[in-house]
Formats: sequence, structure tokens, C-alpha cells
Amino acid sequence: MDFYGFYTGKIFDAYQYLGAHVTEEGVLFRTFAPGASRVALIGEFCEWQEYGMNQSGDGNFWECCVTNAAPGMMYKFRIYHQDGSFIDHCDPYGFSMELRPNTASIIRCMNNYTFQDASWMEHRTDCKNRPLNIYEIHFGSFKKPSQEADDWYSYEELGDILIPYLTENGYNYLEIMPLNEHPCDESWGYQGTGFFAPTSRYGTPDQLKAFVDRCHQNNIGVLMDFVPVHFAVDGYALANYDGTPLYEYPHTDVGVSEWGSHNFMHSRGEVRSFLQSAANYWLTEYHMDGIRMDAISRAIYWQGEPARGVNHNAVDFLKYMNQGLKGIHPNVLLSAEDSTSFPGVTRPVSEGGLGFDYKWDMGWMNDTLDYFRTAPEYRTRDYHKLTFSMMYYYDDRFLLPLSHDEVVHGKAAILQKMNGQYEEKFPQARAFYMYMYAHPGKKLNFMGNEIGQLREWDEKREQDWDILTYPIHDAFHHFITDLNHIYLNHPALYEKDYDREGFQWLDCHQEEHCTYAFLRQGGTEQIAAIFHFSPQEDAFSLSLPDAPMLKLLIASDMDIYGGSRQYATAVIPDEEGGYSFTLSPYSAAYYLICPQTDQALIPDTPTPPAHTKKPRSKRKKNRRHS
Repeated sequence: MDFYGFYTGKIFDAYQYLGAHVTEEGVLFRTFAPGASRVALIGEFCEWQEYGMNQSGDGNFWECCVTNAAPGMMYKFRIYHQDGSFIDHCDPYGFSMELRPNTASIIRCMNNYTFQDASWMEHRTDCKNRPLNIYEIHFGSFKKPSQEADDWYSYEELGDILIPYLTENGYNYLEIMPLNEHPCDESWGYQGTGFFAPTSRYGTPDQLKAFVDRCHQNNIGVLMDFVPVHFAVDGYALANYDGTPLYEYPHTDVGVSEWGSHNFMHSRGEVRSFLQSAANYWLTEYHMDGIRMDAISRAIYWQGEPARGVNHNAVDFLKYMNQGLKGIHPNVLLSAEDSTSFPGVTRPVSEGGLGFDYKWDMGWMNDTLDYFRTAPEYRTRDYHKLTFSMMYYYDDRFLLPLSHDEVVHGKAAILQKMNGQYEEKFPQARAFYMYMYAHPGKKLNFMGNEIGQLREWDEKREQDWDILTYPIHDAFHHFITDLNHIYLNHPALYEKDYDREGFQWLDCHQEEHCTYAFLRQGGTEQIAAIFHFSPQEDAFSLSLPDAPMLKLLIASDMDIYGGSRQYATAVIPDEEGGYSFTLSPYSAAYYLICPQTDQALIPDTPTPPAHTKKPRSKRKKNRRHS
């Protein structure tokens, strides 16, 4: 290992030196503990009796080689403090750990699994000019084998269940909430104890590799949530690792996060090398296609508060890490959860930015959900909450998120957020999602949103799949599936997401009618999207002088989706070249602009979109949820 690079925060491969490594002579253990008076190894191979470790390198590292240690055996480091006391710690660089509440690290050989995804790895991209439709998931509560809170499917079983579901439903990327080992289920992985250890809740490292491999062989990218800002306070892990605050700040005013966890001290090179190496580890060893970095606002500003000022050391760390990761893995996706207006989050580091590929558009998410929570009579007042996002949109490369954070802690599920009573929520949610998928920016939807889940997410329970027995939820699910496939198959909806030529307002001054229209273009096609968010039926006219005909792609109020209308496949202009529409309450429609009139597209009877598999049942009131 480059020791100078380690201390100055320049390396991305510290995990290849530190941790437990299987060699021909045995297992070589190393740990970094500069403040320790001495360090001993304990484990199954020595009946948990102390096995002495020697100082190595510059004296801040401790190592030993154990000939009878083998993969699958458990171990810990016993760290002695200067006062003679000690604490048994898991390995900060350990590749595997026991299931909580047990805390030992487990020896793993990282060279056993051979990936079969060479074609995917060769052709993957960062998706800036391609569709990116992300399904965010918590592995433990997508589906469960039983009603027991701590009964989970394995990585292999999840592959059997999840991969066909993603393909059928039109998601081309999966984003997994943190898979690093963590002691508390309720933290969802965001308070980690094993930054190099896939959680043992779902299986072994090789089983996770096989899961990612299978996803790639089915043309599904895999992203992982990564937490570079804070870590769990548990004494057996990183906290006061060598008897001193080695990874965290020594003072609680900046050392403790709003979640009660320890903040990483990004001014220390050793901490930077640790985090950079962890990020690179998931991309290299598991073939992850990208990383979503959590709570970046808490790295940019002290404690996440702009009034406290910029944390320049943490900002420099983000720049160096992102630039380094993109240098090693040019085509991975790096996205930031950041709710601040800090400039240049997705600008290249060479141009003064932070070097992320995407930034979550929290402003779009909050404004849009607020609008749909609002009673219809006040939407004329709030009309421009839905136009404001395009005022700042080109400042960064944005991703539109409807994540786990929006469906927990009393915030209500996405469908439940829609204004009105039970049956009124569905047409609004359909129109809302059509607005989201036509709006520039990549897409992310949390599991359960696609079936109209009404209950807030609970990590102890699987999604309420039984609600699909109700026709109105079944129709909503098929609507989302059709919408997803339309998004994936029409370049106008994604190819020029970050090019001003890709978007044009057609009408954004219908305040009294709550009607909007805009144009998306990409490839060789143009799509006109029309939205009506009023409870009243209304007439709407649109001038499209270069559009001899419009072909319907999808409409949210079609009877097959639980609405009440049927549509003709094609629409032709009037004698003056204008288009006239009758808009249903809470409705939206996409029309493909045809360069010339095609009489074959103008049938005598209404025709549903080509993506629709079969007509859905008429909606019925769900008494259980009303």
C-alpha cells in the first residue's frame, strides 16, 4: 500500500492491504490502530484466545499471519487502550460479518466468484442520453417468506423474484438501500458498522455478486446507496476504534449527526482513504453500476446548515473521491442526495464542480407533492409550483426522486398524498406520474408506489401485494407499467434531458384551468404532453403548426386504467391547423407528433395504446381502505 497516499487521503485500494486476506501461507490480518498500546487477534481458529499481532509499517499498523485460519471463520481485533483497558472490535475493513446482534467479522476469499457479465460491463454507460428508470428497494421488505420481521429472502431467492418483476414492469435500474452491515434494522443500513461487509441478512458476498451478475445478464443495472458522512455509534465498530476518535470528530458539536450517529472527520487523510476505498470496493468487487451518496448536504455544510458555512475539507474530499472513482470507472453513475442550492454539484471537478453525474431534485419533489396535496380550489394560486422547476433545471443534472424518505414517518404514501377521498386519489396519481415521466430528468420510484400502496413503508413488513386483488389498484399498476415502457421506448422522453432543445413550454399560462402543455423531443421524435389538474372537465386548444397529426401514446383517464374514457388512436387538426381537446378532470395525455398524416392511423373505433396487455376491470370502491 502507498502509505503516503493513505495518510494524505489519495488512495482507493486500502482494502487490498488492510483486513483479512487469504494467502498460500494462511490468512494475513492487518488493522490500522495508531492510538492502541497493543492489538491482539481473537477468533475461532485460536478458540477466541489472544493471538499476538506485531506492529508493522510505520508502527501504526498491526499484523499477523495465522496458518490454520480459513474462509468462513469468525474473528475480532482486541484493541488495548493506553490505560490498559480493551474493547473487541469487528474489522473496519472486514469483508463479511455475523448477523446482528453478534458482532464478529468473517474471513472471506474475494476471488472465488467469476462474473459472466463482460458484455454488460463493456457497454454500460452513465445514461445521460439514455433512459434511466430506477426502482428503489429495501431488500428485506420487498417480499418476505413469512410474516416474521427478521425472516428474509436470500440474494439468490430475491434474484428469482425481483429480476422478472423489474423487466415486466419497465425498470432498467435497481437502487438498493445500503447493503453494508448494520446492527439496527430500523436504520435501513444508513448507520453502518461494516463498510466493506455486505449484510449477512441476505447471504454471503459471493451470493450478492451472483445477484448483481444475474441482473446484468438481464440488462438491469444495479446502484447501491452509500453513506460517506456518518456511521453507527456502536463501540465494537468504528467509534473510538483505537481508544481515540480515529474516524470521527473529537468534539460532539460537529461530531454527532442529527440522527445521533458519528460524523466522519473528512479532514483526516486516513478517513478519506477509508471511504474512497469503500466506494471503489463496491464498484470493483461487486460490479455495482453506480453509487447514490446519502446526506451530501451534511458534507457540504457543517451539520447540513448553510448558516454554519461550507465544510471545505469535506467538499474537497467529495471532489477528489468523485474524480478518482470516475477515473477508475468512467461509466458508473454517481448521484448525490442534496437538498441545498450549492452550485456545481454535477459540474466536473475540472470545472470547479463536485463531480457527481446526477443530483436528486428535492425542490421538484417537494413542490410537486405539495401541489397535489393542495385542494383543487387553491391550485390556481399554486399553479407555478409546477413551472418553477424549469427555472433552475439546467443549473445541474437532476434526477426526479420519489424515494423511501417520502413514504415514512407520518408523511403518507405517494398515493395517499393526493388530495381528496379514496377514489379521487387515483386519477390524480395517474396524472401526477405522467407529469413526472414527461418532465426532464431521470426517474426514481420507491417500491410499492407502483401498486398504489396506501400504507406507509415499514421495514418489518413486505409490500401490500394483496391490494392488487382490488381492480382499482390492479388498473393503477398496469398504468404505471405501461407508462414505464413508454418512457423506455421513446427517446423524446430521455435523450435530451439536459439539453435545452429537449424541452419547450407549449402553454404554461392556464392558471384558472390548471392546464399545462409542453413539448419533449429527442432522437427523431417529438411528444406533446398535456396535463389538466382541475376537478372540472375543460376545453383546451393547442397550436402546433408543424404537426399534421398526433398519435396517442397514453392517456391517464382511459377506461383500461380505471378512468372513464376511450380515445381514438390519432388526432388531426382543424381547418386552421389547431388542435382541440376535451380534458377530463385530473387527466394527462402524451401525443406523438407525426410528420405527415397517415390515414391508416385513424380508425373508426377507439384503440388502446400498443403497450397495454389487456383491458383492466372497471374500478370498484375498496371498502377496506376507504
